[in-house]
Amino acid sequence: MNMNYTVEELAFRDEVRRFLDDKLPADIAAKVKRGRRMTKEDHERWQQILSKQGWYATHWPEEYGGVKWTAVQKHIWDEESCAYGAPRTIPFGVNMVAPVIIKFGNEQQKQQYLPRILSGEDWWCQGYSEPGAGSDLASLKTRAVRDGDHYIVNGQKTWTTLGQHANMIFCLVRTNTEVKAQEGISFLLIDMDTPGVTVRPIITIEGEHEVNEVFFDDVKVPVENLVGEEDKGWTYAKYLLTYERTGLAGIGASKAALSHLKTIASRNLKNGRPLIEDATFSQRIAKIEIDLMAATISNLRIIAAVAGGGVPGAESSMLKVRGTEIRQAITDLARRAIGPYAQPFVEEELDLDYDGEFLSDEDGAAFSAHYFNMRKLSIFGGSNEIQKNIVTKMILGL
Repeated sequence: MNMNYTVEELAFRDEVRRFLDDKLPADIAAKVKRGRRMTKEDHERWQQILSKQGWYATHWPEEYGGVKWTAVQKHIWDEESCAYGAPRTIPFGVNMVAPVIIKFGNEQQKQQYLPRILSGEDWWCQGYSEPGAGSDLASLKTRAVRDGDHYIVNGQKTWTTLGQHANMIFCLVRTNTEVKAQEGISFLLIDMDTPGVTVRPIITIEGEHEVNEVFFDDVKVPVENLVGEEDKGWTYAKYLLTYERTGLAGIGASKAALSHLKTIASRNLKNGRPLIEDATFSQRIAKIEIDLMAATISNLRIIAAVAGGGVPGAESSMLKVRGTEIRQAITDLARRAIGPYAQPFVEEELDLDYDGEFLSDEDGAAFSAHYFNMRKLSIFGGSNEIQKNIVTKMILGL
């Protein structure tokens, strides 16, 4: 693979930079770069800007409102948007359920849901994990029983990211208990405003409300909200997870975070000299940079394979493992960069309009929160231990 950009690709990079210079709101970029809290309205505002530009659904076919970008163009967009401080795209609608609907849904579902994802009318969340079914997802217990023109759904989902904002949830439910676990699962689209759906917050260790529990008590779901065939949901779930795992690698985000870390390390002193000049610390940064370069090349290969009509398989598991380890290493090093000041947590410092005195570096206020939050990366989307088993089986044949 040629790692040098062509003339056309350099022109596209210039176009992306002009767009970000002109259209990325300064307050949103400041929040992202400085680790401050993002609101639902911030995400929706940025989505509208991308949709107007036609750059929101980068993985969709053009016929459904997607944009025809090459693998390298997608890579350029990821790197440049992260470097500029553009917020991450909330993936559950545009990058997760939409590809499933496009590939396995019927025409009515495509016409009903895809335009609403593009416009931002629907905010989706994911209903996969349960209290007893996380990495072992096939053991899920949420039941959907056919009753005429509806399914009656009962059960519980957990770790539902941003479910407090969502009006739609895509769910794995058990529709058949007479077959082996993977064969009795179906893929349902459920309106969160349906009677019987209850969302309860889970406050995580860094004090944030990002994840939730979702309960279903005799929830009536129209049969037409079934995607594909009944009892074939495991196939659709695996297809979706390959896209989630690739996205979890966060190559562009890692590069931006590493650049931010270097800035902080150049301002903080150790023994009277900038921390970044410390031999041990600089060696750790160099190792991350080398790992990140290797992950970047792997990411390009996977994107190119998808662009050629393939589906990322074990390769996405490899990238998920390595990419999340890199992101965790960066947050660990960032926490170390501000030393003992990483231990106290001043929640008010996470607001962009905070005008008080900062305990330490004003751009390091979120380092501890990010460190704790990023521990989850090696767990969700399929734990890294399970991903290593997949690689061992599919690539090494062991």
